[in-house]
Amino acid sequence: MGMDKADIRDALQLPYISAHLPGIRGRLRAHPEHFVVEEVPLYEPSGEGEHTFLRITKREMTSTYVRDRLAQIFGLRKDDVGMAGLKDRHAVTTQAFSIPRVPPEEALERIRREFPEIYVHWARRHRNKLKPGHLLGNRFRITVVDTAPGDLERARAIADFLRQVGVPNYYGEQRFGRERDNPQRGREVLQGRGPRDRWLRRFLISAYQAYLFNRYLARRVEEGKFTRLLEGDIAKKADTGGLFVVRDVTAEQPRYEQGEIHFTGPMYGYKMWEAEAEAGALERAILEEEGLSLADFRRAKVKGTRRLGRLWLVDLQIEEDDAGNLIFTFFLPKGAFATVVLREFLRNAG
Repeated sequence: MGMDKADIRDALQLPYISAHLPGIRGRLRAHPEHFVVEEVPLYEPSGEGEHTFLRITKREMTSTYVRDRLAQIFGLRKDDVGMAGLKDRHAVTTQAFSIPRVPPEEALERIRREFPEIYVHWARRHRNKLKPGHLLGNRFRITVVDTAPGDLERARAIADFLRQVGVPNYYGEQRFGRERDNPQRGREVLQGRGPRDRWLRRFLISAYQAYLFNRYLARRVEEGKFTRLLEGDIAKKADTGGLFVVRDVTAEQPRYEQGEIHFTGPMYGYKMWEAEAEAGALERAILEEEGLSLADFRRAKVKGTRRLGRLWLVDLQIEEDDAGNLIFTFFLPKGAFATVVLREFLRNAG
C-alpha cells in the first residue's frame, strides 16, 4: 500500500477536463513580462496605525527575497515583515508587504535609495500586520509564445467550455518539490518517520495532503463526477463562502451549473468536515488505497480542512497580440495555481 516515485509521477499526470477538445501549441515564461501577477487585497489600509503597508512591483524576485531585504534595510526581524502570499520568481508580480514602526514617508525614501530594483506604488498606514491569507486572490496576464496558426480559435473553444464547467482546482506540480518527493516524505512523517524539525514535518505533510487532494479530484474527473454534484458533497456558496452538506442533488445541481455553489475536496485531517454518502465513500476510498485512516493524521496532530474543488473562470479572456502571441487574462482565488488553468490549453504545461 502507499506510494513510490512512480506514483508521484502519476500524480502529476492529471486528467484534463477539456480533453475532448484539441489543445494548442506554445510556451510559457519566455520572459518575466510574459507572466504578470497582481495581488488582489482582502482589504485596503485604513490610513492610521503603527504598520506601513507597501504596494510593490518586482521582477524576477521571490517574495521571501523582498521580505528579507526589507527586514535588512529597516533593521527588523524577518518575521516582522508581513505579506499575504508567495508569488512566482520568474514573473513580474505586484503585492503588498507591511513593516512596523516606520512612517510611510521614511519607508518610501529609504526603499528608493537602498532598494531601487523594486517599484513602490504607495505606502500607507494600517493598524495590523499583513498576514498570510490576507488576500482575495490574484489577477493574471499570461503570454503564450510560439503558437501555431488556428490556436486562437482552439484556445477560445476551450475557454468557452471551461467557463461553462470550471477547472479542476489541482495543486500545481511546484507544490511537490523540485525532486517531486515531498509527498512521499510527508507520508513517512505521518507514519512516525522522517525529519525531526517541526516546520519541515508540517511542510512535508501538507505536500502529502495536496497529493491526496489531487488524487481525489482526478478520480472525480475520470469518473465523470466533476461536472455534477454528489450526494453528501460539502458544497461552498460562491457569494458567502458558507459550507453545507448536499442532501438533494436534483435541487442543488442547477445552482452548481450556474456557479452559485461548488463542491469541496478533502485536505485530510482528524478535524476535517467529512463528506457523506457517495461523496464520503469516494474520500474514504482514496485513504484506504493509501493504507491510511484519519487516525494517522490525529497522531500527527494534522487537523485538515476543505479545499475548493473547482475554479470558476467567468472573466477568462484570450486575445492575440501583433506578434501572434496569445494573451490570457483571468482572476483566481487565493491558493489556486495559474499553471493549472493554462495546462488545459497547453497539454504539456503541467
